[in-house]
Amino acid sequence: MAPQLYLITPDTPNLEQFPRQLMGVLSGPDVAALLVRRGGLGEADYASLAERLIQIGQAAGAAVLLEDDAELAARLGADGVHVSSGGVKAIRAAVATLKPDGIVGAGNIRSRHDAMSFGELDVDYVMFGTLGGAVDPQAAELAQWWAETFEVPAILSDPKAETSLVGTTEAEFIALSDCVWAAPDAAAALAGFDKAVKASS
Repeated sequence: MAPQLYLITPDTPNLEQFPRQLMGVLSGPDVAALLVRRGGLGEADYASLAERLIQIGQAAGAAVLLEDDAELAARLGADGVHVSSGGVKAIRAAVATLKPDGIVGAGNIRSRHDAMSFGELDVDYVMFGTLGGAVDPQAAELAQWWAETFEVPAILSDPKAETSLVGTTEAEFIALSDCVWAAPDAAAALAGFDKAVKASS
């Protein structure tokens, strides 16, 4: 079965221009989820950006997740939270805040032990790989192992992904970041992945 697409926003978006860009990028392809990355944004700027992107993402049919702030996600009406720091303690707190209605995903997984520790905490997915920047060399192997072994969905995050990745992983989702936003035409880049998904399904 072909993986679904999970889109991660840039770590330092232009706060004025990015919402419009995102609207254009999401106008065609099917994106299952959108993660609003915290990056270097301060609390007020992140909340303001998140509020705008939640509306855009949900209007496009995507589940919108915030990074590491379950309370803000609940307050703004996001669909859930992606926990990328704080480990087991932070995941448990997010689950307590958002479950059973919200989505809680776990990231920053460095080993099989991390994956199993996080995966048993009532999370909705485990993500292997970085949110942007350098590619984690062990992410693809870990995602493959997890997808073949466990019921909780796996997300493979490859910031430098090419469309050929779609046919090479058993992970239920592929997370895209820099490979979309660094492209000359972000909308065309995402559409290319969408085309690859449809061709392999």
